[in-house]
Amino acid sequence: MKIAIAGGSGFVGQHLADYLIEKGHDIYVLSRKERKSSNPKLHYIQWMNNGSTPEKYLEGINVVINLAGKSINDRWTEEAKQQIVQSRVKSTRELIRIIDFLDQKPSIVINASAVGIYGTSRTETFTEKSTPQGNDFLASTVEAWEYEASQFKDFSIRTILLRFGIILGEQGALPKMVLPYKYFAGGTVGSGEQWVSWIHVDDVVRLIEFAIEQPTIAGPVNAASPNPVQMKTFGQTIAKVLGRPHWIPAPSFALKGLLGEMSLLVLEGQKVLPKQALISGFTFSFPHLEEALVSILRSSKQPVLK
Repeated sequence: MKIAIAGGSGFVGQHLADYLIEKGHDIYVLSRKERKSSNPKLHYIQWMNNGSTPEKYLEGINVVINLAGKSINDRWTEEAKQQIVQSRVKSTRELIRIIDFLDQKPSIVINASAVGIYGTSRTETFTEKSTPQGNDFLASTVEAWEYEASQFKDFSIRTILLRFGIILGEQGALPKMVLPYKYFAGGTVGSGEQWVSWIHVDDVVRLIEFAIEQPTIAGPVNAASPNPVQMKTFGQTIAKVLGRPHWIPAPSFALKGLLGEMSLLVLEGQKVLPKQALISGFTFSFPHLEEALVSILRSSKQPVLK
């Protein structure tokens, strides 16, 4: 198949492109930067720049995957929050424009989303059938993103909204979570009771492939392990895998002072289950946290232990 990936040069996008190329697919990465590839299966196409016309190179695309958006791992100033929202909304609108231009429409669109849409809770369990009820910045951002993505269905395209939990890999949030343990300063973050809905990056790319191949999958799909854990357990598991102590707590008030509104990412959470993936027959390679962390933190690619 011919598969276009917006945001294909990011953490998940690079993993996904490599994986799909190994499976024999032709990958078209939409990028703001001019890039070249020596791999005949990998093509870079400029977009979202003045004068760029990516639609001229995407006729015959079978699948479009949208992973584009500014990182949420920077301090949330008002300017940063605006960029976080607008980067997602604008990239989705541009993909809608591109698809509208194409004579042959793709049959599938997979649009990234996030479990933050459900809001935060320490008592509720959320599945794809749960009604989004969040009123914080993350929830409103994801709602705006999914609203834009819902318009792909106007082209009679099977549209999948992949709601990511915290993606664990050699990049992303995990290195920051591991860093205190590297210096023997790790401990419980906040109350420790907040839920962490996580997923290994390898399962992310496999779930995307699975969703493409399963014609009955559409709408929201939670990309999270079937075994979420509370933050205290998450930290204790990092300590166990690294052979480090778990002893210095990071109190909520200190994190709020350090991170501002972005402290929501570590002090609040939601228990999310991947019901749609499971009932569709998807099997997780890393259903449990310890085995996921072992595969990442003890990998030769991971600099944390060096």
